[in-house]
Amino acid sequence: MIDIAYAEWLEVGFRWLHLIAGIAWIGSSFYFMFLDYSLQPDKSLPAGVKGASWNVHGGGFYLMQKYTVAPEKMPDVLHWFKWEAYFTWISGFSLMIIIYYWGAETYLIDKTVLNLTQLEAIGISVGSFIVSWIVYDRICKAPIGKNDIALSITVFLLILLAAYGFTHVYSGRGAFVHVGAMIGTIMVANVFFIIIPNQRIVVKALIEGKEPASYLGAEGKQRSTHNNYLTLPVLLMMISSHFPMLFSNKHSWLVVGLVIIVGGVIRDYFNAKNQGKAGNRLMWQWPVAAIFMSILIVFISFNDEVKVTEDEQLGSTDVLAIIQTHCVSCHAAKPSDEDFENAPGGVRLETLMDIKRYSSKIMKQSVLTKAMPIGNKSEMTEKERIGVGDWIKRGMPIDE
Repeated sequence: MIDIAYAEWLEVGFRWLHLIAGIAWIGSSFYFMFLDYSLQPDKSLPAGVKGASWNVHGGGFYLMQKYTVAPEKMPDVLHWFKWEAYFTWISGFSLMIIIYYWGAETYLIDKTVLNLTQLEAIGISVGSFIVSWIVYDRICKAPIGKNDIALSITVFLLILLAAYGFTHVYSGRGAFVHVGAMIGTIMVANVFFIIIPNQRIVVKALIEGKEPASYLGAEGKQRSTHNNYLTLPVLLMMISSHFPMLFSNKHSWLVVGLVIIVGGVIRDYFNAKNQGKAGNRLMWQWPVAAIFMSILIVFISFNDEVKVTEDEQLGSTDVLAIIQTHCVSCHAAKPSDEDFENAPGGVRLETLMDIKRYSSKIMKQSVLTKAMPIGNKSEMTEKERIGVGDWIKRGMPIDE
């Protein structure tokens, strides 16, 4: 077990790096998609130039030009955009190790879902990232890859299938963040295995005085576009651990699908706007996004009303015993759980007064979303959750 102080500092450091690199990568992705779509043809442009775009920022004017394949001669200085993506993945995978691999029994494994050992959970995780990239890459290179709509639907179904699989292997929290990590891995692999290598081939051809193959740029553009449309859904998935309502639904793989649709539709609006589109091309995205967001909210918020008969109602003594069994190992002045040095969030649940004080949090985390106990390490039953929730709804009466 790694010392808690070092673990926390490692998490803070890599999380900060993840944010910094992610912001840089997303910013460059959004800008270059805008630039590509905003290009305007002009007869006065040099031969081989597809179009140009005038930009103003910071008190200055910029003229951006894009060559259909490449310029006739290599420029003396060429800026590459790759380390933003690489460090986003490196820092993200480091966080996966620090939080979900070292703390697999707490954050990743839920024995009520699948009884895994730590090594089995980690092995499935790493293997799924590798397999997902191979399958995605093969699909893109297959004949279906030439049809953008068919390819998009296929990739969407691939992600849904993976999400469904993760929910039957890991805890709700672990499954949801793994979907985001899987998509993020595919996005970075696009940069590492396709976009940058293709650009290197083009540069090498220019240096040798040869004409680069046109498919190299087209393939890179296709993968870059995929990355752009997946960015918004991935952002929400990667912060999902802070919002148990997203991953606690028993059909959270459908939540993934709705998030991808909403994020992709919103991204399409901005891409179309950057292309100078107007009218009907810009009128459908926000209404559609609002409809699917409403479906998402209703889907997440719906809970079956479970009636508890008077004979099955719990008293305060019963509730205290349940909380002490399932919650106090973490939420105490001196937690007995080795993963925690202090009570998470400062929440202590050692007495009935503590329970009443934090009843709304208990209702949200343990009854409605079932996010706690983390990974359900203590195997809290559905009957216990329902009983505690019913006791809270009845005003938390104290046994006489």
